[in-house]
Amino acid sequence: MKKYLIQFKPFLIFVGTFFLAYITLTLIYGFYLNTYQTNDLDAITVVSGRNAEQLMHLLNYDVVIQKNAFEPWLDVIFNGEAVIRIIEGCNAVSVMILFVAFVLAFSGKFKTTLFFILFGILSIYILNVLRIVLLTILLHHYPNQTHLLHGVLFPLIIYGFVFILWIIWINRFSKYAK
Repeated sequence: MKKYLIQFKPFLIFVGTFFLAYITLTLIYGFYLNTYQTNDLDAITVVSGRNAEQLMHLLNYDVVIQKNAFEPWLDVIFNGEAVIRIIEGCNAVSVMILFVAFVLAFSGKFKTTLFFILFGILSIYILNVLRIVLLTILLHHYPNQTHLLHGVLFPLIIYGFVFILWIIWINRFSKYAK
């Protein structure tokens, strides 16, 4: 048994670090969400919606993103029509947590790891705001394609982007990069 523990030590350290980081960050995020009342939206989701609205205004689109009076989401009114709603899960924090846990599990030098995590979180956030903007526009024009756009294409894009970041991290900056 000891032979196998020694043989698989790098893998076990990776898995242990990944799950410890993932569970810890998920619990912290859960505590953060619990500071809000049942019908309130968390600040990260609100800021994501506000940034999507600002970008759409910059692109000269007629859009209003506002808190729903009765439910915990943001209504996106595009050209006078309610097109989508932004809920807590639309802020990409769960994707960021997954990204950070993986990078920590393959950590490198402290400063490099910290900067890559910050870069990754910021780039995932920006990509997510672009996702909200594009989903609003596309679902306005193609409302029957909700499953394809929201359920397939955009998750593929955001998770594909995270996967590319992980590949870059492992090959260029982690302690395993050569």
